[in-house]
Amino acid sequence: GAEQREKQYRVHPGFGDRRGGVISARTYFYADEAKCDQHMETFLRCIDASGGSSEDGFSAIKLTALGRPQFLLQFSEVLVKWKRFFHQMAAEQGQAGRAALEMKLEVEKLQEALANLGVVTKAESQHWFTGENLGMSGTVDLLDWNSLIDSRMKLSKLLLVPNMKTRQLEPLLSRFTEEEDLQMKRMLQRMDILAKRATEKGVRLMVDAEQSYFQPAISRLTLEMQRRFNRDRAIIFNTYQCYLKEAYDNVTVDVELSRREGWHFGTKLVRGAYMEQERERAAKIGYEDPINPTYEKTNEMYHRCLDYILEEIKRSQKASVMVASHNEDTVKFTLRRMMELGIHPSEKKVCFGQLLGMCDQITFPLGE
Repeated sequence: GAEQREKQYRVHPGFGDRRGGVISARTYFYADEAKCDQHMETFLRCIDASGGSSEDGFSAIKLTALGRPQFLLQFSEVLVKWKRFFHQMAAEQGQAGRAALEMKLEVEKLQEALANLGVVTKAESQHWFTGENLGMSGTVDLLDWNSLIDSRMKLSKLLLVPNMKTRQLEPLLSRFTEEEDLQMKRMLQRMDILAKRATEKGVRLMVDAEQSYFQPAISRLTLEMQRRFNRDRAIIFNTYQCYLKEAYDNVTVDVELSRREGWHFGTKLVRGAYMEQERERAAKIGYEDPINPTYEKTNEMYHRCLDYILEEIKRSQKASVMVASHNEDTVKFTLRRMMELGIHPSEKKVCFGQLLGMCDQITFPLGE
């Protein structure tokens, strides 16, 4: 099934070494399950150290250290294709160009399309919508759609994705082997162990962002942890890379999900660490560059996402943000908006992060 895989999510030997063009982020390579267990033990020691040295400490983990990156690649492609299917349906209903959360599909037209694709019969899809809030308004938005896919489809069926040309469901890849299935489960178990330890120690666990072709799966798995562990406070933090064109859509959709489900939204905002590599890979393999075209656009995106989260902190008190930036203007922007919105540092809803020694002229005055 390699031919029908999207270029962005194919394994590409030329970019097998993910360190190329990356100087500011750690890269892990999958050796075997024992190595992943070693990485997990290291992360556990970091969580313990952070919990022992400060209240409300932080620890960062990387998902590519905890399992086989190929699973993240495959799962990302599945998620992206189902999301694209939603956008295509919205376009067919005359809603192209709207913001992600403003697209609303008419339930009846959606049921027809699902039946035509052979995903489910009309009767089955009608059963999907009964007795639930979903579609009660006669429309379905992207969050409703995601929760439908979640609750109704087993993972094996999720690996079937809609082909918009043929209007048929097709297997994205051959079935996971038993060993691959076990590898995936072990990755989820390791995440679970880390999240439980972080909760016990009162440490906030930041899940690092990685290359864009892994990111949909990383964000999705992190979201699952947030649903479970962020009930009373933000323990699990997802990372959003603001050099990505879709950063704002991703932030707003996830914040809205946290509102609907009642958990605490935790995020680390970064500009991004893989730009050269991302651009080179997109150009060489032949897919759209996922990165904003200019530095100014990325700045704009960062401040837009940050402002949205600060407004959410003010509105609900159920959001927290780590402003991970060495940019003086961004730090000043944050402080100004905190004052305007009446968010006090003692609330501990806004934190700042710089690498040790990299921008002391920002870090020390900020600390004071």
